[in-house]
Amino acid sequence: MKREFAPERLNVPGFTAAAATLEAADPVPNYARLVAELATPATDAIVSWEASGEERPGADGKPVPWMHLEAETTVPLVCQRCLSPVDTELFVDRWFRFVADEATAEAQDDESEEDLLVLSRDFDLHTLIEDELLMEIPVTPVHDVCPTPVQLSSSDEDFKAAEQAKPNPFAVLQALRGRKPGDGSKEGE
Repeated sequence: MKREFAPERLNVPGFTAAAATLEAADPVPNYARLVAELATPATDAIVSWEASGEERPGADGKPVPWMHLEAETTVPLVCQRCLSPVDTELFVDRWFRFVADEATAEAQDDESEEDLLVLSRDFDLHTLIEDELLMEIPVTPVHDVCPTPVQLSSSDEDFKAAEQAKPNPFAVLQALRGRKPGDGSKEGE
C-alpha cells in the first residue's frame, strides 16, 4: 500500500524514509503573505511545486532526512521605475537537511552549506514554499522596458512656477545684513 502524505501536516521522517514525492499547482491567493507583496491580486496565477524526500547517511552513519524543493510562479510586482505592475518569475530550487531541534540547527547553521530545518511529524510544507518564494522576490523589480515613458525629472512646470513665486530666503538675509550700526536703524529690530 502506498503511503499518503499531506503537505499541510507533513510527517517528515516518514516522507523522507519513503523517498516520497509531493507535487501540486496551487493558486497564488492560497499564499496570503505572498499576495500582500503583489501589485495586483493575481487571482489566476499558480504556484507549481514539487518536494522530494530522501535519507542520506550522516557523519555517524545513521540516516539523515533531506528534502529537495522546487517551486515556481510568475506574479505581478510593482516596477520600481514606472510604478506599474511587472510580471516577475520567482523560482526556488533548494535542498534542506532536517535536524533534531532548534539548538542543533543554530549550532550547525554557520558550518553547513544547505538550509537546516527542525524535524517534525506535522511540518507545514506550504509555509516553507511561501517563505522561499518571498525570499526570491527581487529587491527592485523592474521592466526590461517600461510600458509607459518614465519621467526622469524631479519636478514639473507647476512645481517650478510655485518655487519662483516664493521669495528667496537669501535675499531676505542680505537685506538684514545691509543694515549697519549707525545707519539710523535700531539694533534688535
